[in-house]
Amino acid sequence: MTPKSPLILITNDDGYQSRGLEQLVHIAQEFGDTVVMAPDRNSSGLSSSITCTRPLRVRAVPEKGDNYFSCDGTPADCVKMGLEHFCPRPPDLVLSGINYGSNASINILYSGTMGAVLEACLDGFPAIGFSVLSHSPETDFSACAPSVRHIISKTLEQPLPQGTALNVNIPRLPADQIKGIHICHQAHASWVDSLEKRTDPIGRPYWWMTGKFVCPNPNEQSDEYALAHGYVSVVPVRPDFTDYAAIDKIQHLSL
Repeated sequence: MTPKSPLILITNDDGYQSRGLEQLVHIAQEFGDTVVMAPDRNSSGLSSSITCTRPLRVRAVPEKGDNYFSCDGTPADCVKMGLEHFCPRPPDLVLSGINYGSNASINILYSGTMGAVLEACLDGFPAIGFSVLSHSPETDFSACAPSVRHIISKTLEQPLPQGTALNVNIPRLPADQIKGIHICHQAHASWVDSLEKRTDPIGRPYWWMTGKFVCPNPNEQSDEYALAHGYVSVVPVRPDFTDYAAIDKIQHLSL
């Protein structure tokens, strides 16, 4: 590694063998040195969960390149592990992705991709999560490259505000059909969930999570609107969940 080059720590929630992760690493290496610390299995939907009831184990993955590791923990664990034990110096940027499927709107609450980003942000590091609106194994991640490259470049040139991270979602379109990049707010939406009861081959009941994403009227400044109209959405996010506007309104609860 070159001490004067930017250092970028990279993780994801789809696992260390993900094609989206490989694409993100390939792009990040254009900007400096990289350390990859990714889950050893698919860890989607784990949000910001951490492992505290068993030891964590890490192994090198030399076939993927130097400084490439897998960890048997969560995406947030991977960030903690990478920062404390595997980065030779504090990273200039932490990246997560490129994730299969949207993390726009309410999805950020469940996302392991963004759980890793918020963990880095909590530790004081600029961080970005990248997702593409496709679950297909044939997803063309190279179509994401121009947008990802632009956002990484601009973030390294002008650091994010302290305590702020980025949630970036990319429509499933060829690169030449993506209209641009919009700075947005999170759309007001929800998941209507259902636990569908089924029966296994020997008659035992089990339940399978199903659900429908509902976003009836996204406004023009929201991420869902931008994505539906062919734009990459960039939402600044913070791990501070305080509703500051409500503080004065609930003062009657004070003693």
